Amino acid sequence: MTIKVCLAGATGWAGSELARGMAKTADVELVAAVSRTHAGRSLGDVLGEPRLACPVHASAAEALANGCDVFVEYTKPAGARANILAALERGAHVVVGTSGLADDDYAAIDVVARRQGRGVLACGNFALTVVLLQRFAEAAAKLIPQWEIIDYAHDDKIDAPSGTARELATRLSRVRPPEPTVPVDATVGPREARGATLSGSQVHSLRLPGFVISAEVIFGMPDQRLSIRHDSGGSARPYVDGALLAVRKVSTLVGVHRGLDSVLDL
Repeated sequence: MTIKVCLAGATGWAGSELARGMAKTADVELVAAVSRTHAGRSLGDVLGEPRLACPVHASAAEALANGCDVFVEYTKPAGARANILAALERGAHVVVGTSGLADDDYAAIDVVARRQGRGVLACGNFALTVVLLQRFAEAAAKLIPQWEIIDYAHDDKIDAPSGTARELATRLSRVRPPEPTVPVDATVGPREARGATLSGSQVHSLRLPGFVISAEVIFGMPDQRLSIRHDSGGSARPYVDGALLAVRKVSTLVGVHRGLDSVLDL
């Protein structure tokens, strides 16, 4: 059975690579795309991929009018929540690759998803190395009570922390709260120097040329330290296989699920 997909952000850095990946599959059909810049054109013409014959629409609402099984959200944080809710109301399952959504956003989305009986699979990062980082970090947090997260990205990334860092902080909070020797509120000097507190973890976001997307969690104990880090290169190809897996598996879920390992046997 072919899975009909609507892809928002289909001409972006990650979305365009995913669209090309879908063109090579037999079981996933891209039936609509969203890109304000290229609205009114064929996605195949925009991306130079003749197998992508679907139309490009200016908004998610327009693209969803013809229906789809799965809506993939790969745009910007400002409009992502509205797009996801619109897709759920239309009866579609949703895969979220957009970063920047907060826990409160997902709580509201979960209410609608469960009411509609639909699944939402939100992945701060679709790369397998990120999935492993998250799982290894959860294991470490069971034994080590102090950690902090460093979030690295390119200088023009507007959201901070990244979706990867947000997801990691949320997952670690389910293991235990960190136990800093000096509480952050007791900091002498600018409180901001200790980073942002996100789901209990201290998160530090760097935005500099030379980075693409990296995430690191550092655990500390007396006289020993553990660092677990993911680094991505300049291509979006590492995210395609994970995103396609999410598209194929999201219909087995109901409500919001965070992380690609929700549908992996790890």
